[in-house]
Amino acid sequence: MPESSYVPSFAGETDCRVRLIQAAHEEFLRDGFRGASVDRIAASAGVAKQTLYNNFPSKEALFAETVRAGTRAVVVKLDDGSGDVRERLVAYGQALRAKLLSPEGLAWFRTLVADLPRLPQLGRIVLREGPMETQRHLAAFLAARMDSGELRRDDPIFAAEMLNGMLLNSDRTRGLFADDTVVLTEPARVERILDCFLRAFRPE
Repeated sequence: MPESSYVPSFAGETDCRVRLIQAAHEEFLRDGFRGASVDRIAASAGVAKQTLYNNFPSKEALFAETVRAGTRAVVVKLDDGSGDVRERLVAYGQALRAKLLSPEGLAWFRTLVADLPRLPQLGRIVLREGPMETQRHLAAFLAARMDSGELRRDDPIFAAEMLNGMLLNSDRTRGLFADDTVVLTEPARVERILDCFLRAFRPE
């Protein structure tokens, strides 16, 4: 599994926007939202400050796009159409954990939480563009598999919430409070989680 949590998807983006999103991610990770400098982001991307604002009307909009780019890189594992249900869910689970449970992903989470008391709107941006968007894609994938009879009929949103919780919650707690990310190197862990989930939603 890759060391970096941020393997973004830039489908349809111009080269200028790609450089700005990458530079912004590094700036937000290092200095948090409050400490991030639009001037430094523009300089790192090799563009003028006005070019940044021509592409993104505000620092908040640029921050939201960094979250969206990371989310797209995870959900594309569901949308690429290759593999059976289990294979595609395993690929999704591995990508989700690589994004959120790697040392970089945990550092991003800690930096964000430190900014939230003064900037609660950041939490709303992350919730909307990250967890809720990921859940929406996963629920749509599961609903289609339920319609085809590959999974037992149930509430797909509930199923998506349960699966994401199984993939993240316990291991993220270990990573945040004990700096224990060794579980990321256990290749069978995602497969064990998915097999448990698929047993619960096995067609009747």
